[in-house]
Amino acid sequence: MSSSEEFSFSDHSHRRFNPLTDSWVLCSPHRAKRPWLGQVEEASADQRPSYDPKCYLCPGNKRATGAQNEKYESTYVFPNDYAAVHAEQPDCNAAALAQVAGQSASSELFRVESTRGQCSVVCFSPRHDLTLPELTPSEISQVVRTWQAIYSGLSDDPAIRYVQLFENKGAMMGCSNPHPHGQVWALSEVPSEPALEIASLKKYQAKHAAKDPHACLLCSYVKAEETNAAAGESTNRVVLQNDSFMALVPFWAVWPFETMIVAKSHISNIKQLDDKQVTHLAEIMQGLTCRYDNLFQCSFPYSMGLHQSPTATHPDADCCHLHLHFYPPLLRNSTVRKFLVGFEMMAEPQRDLTAEQAAARLRALSSIHYKHM
Repeated sequence: MSSSEEFSFSDHSHRRFNPLTDSWVLCSPHRAKRPWLGQVEEASADQRPSYDPKCYLCPGNKRATGAQNEKYESTYVFPNDYAAVHAEQPDCNAAALAQVAGQSASSELFRVESTRGQCSVVCFSPRHDLTLPELTPSEISQVVRTWQAIYSGLSDDPAIRYVQLFENKGAMMGCSNPHPHGQVWALSEVPSEPALEIASLKKYQAKHAAKDPHACLLCSYVKAEETNAAAGESTNRVVLQNDSFMALVPFWAVWPFETMIVAKSHISNIKQLDDKQVTHLAEIMQGLTCRYDNLFQCSFPYSMGLHQSPTATHPDADCCHLHLHFYPPLLRNSTVRKFLVGFEMMAEPQRDLTAEQAAARLRALSSIHYKHM
């Protein structure tokens, strides 16, 4: 039943469509005004030494397996001692499947495929006490160049069909070590989430091919958000931008302060970035993550990952568009997080704070880290 009052995106519930994953998110902005009586945790002091002799990621230290790190002074890459996938393992044939599926092993309802690959750890800095927002753009540029080298090398491996670069920051996101680092998982198949995005990108390109054979969903989206940002606060979801990249809260964001960093030009993968674009990406990453830390004056937890062409030689590379997803769980302060439960597990994601409100809060924050104010 409709009301006679005028619809307000800051007061009335609505759904927003995510064209990248062909899915919807329920927005309930009126709920942001409700009192909170839920879980509150004690914030950690987050005081660490620049070098920890017990840390298995610090330079020169031994890891749990007995392997010893180099005494590195910049980024450092080594094979993950507890990899999720391995390059060599037996095939999963019908006889193997019968062990868990019994007489249903030939049914379409019980499908299995072997997955092979390799996993690495990328230390962003030798400093144990720093995180990504506390590094300089020059230091983050070195991280990006390391990613480029890893992605390029794995793309040349015929056994690898997908490369995922990502970082889990903070114990709240399951990070087992506070030393600044990320991971690389390279697989023999393209996983479900990026496969969904690629399907949507291809669908958009095919739909608009008659007018523009090079039509790209994310190219169009960046241009639209530039126009929206210039139109005023109510349509502005941009947090910060430079000549090469835009950081914004996507229109369809699920997490309270979820963001994306999107290349402004059509770049399929990180390997294609020139020196200027590497610097620009580093500056945007530093500026965005610094604002995250400043929001609640804490080391802001998140999961971050790059989506791009699965490999540089993948047949769908041309339709892919480089972007980074940031998924932070914090909601009201440094300890209160959002949980995906109930309706969100059974039906579809839901958020209270609108994307526009989240972007305005992040945009208003200083680019100087709170520890240095």
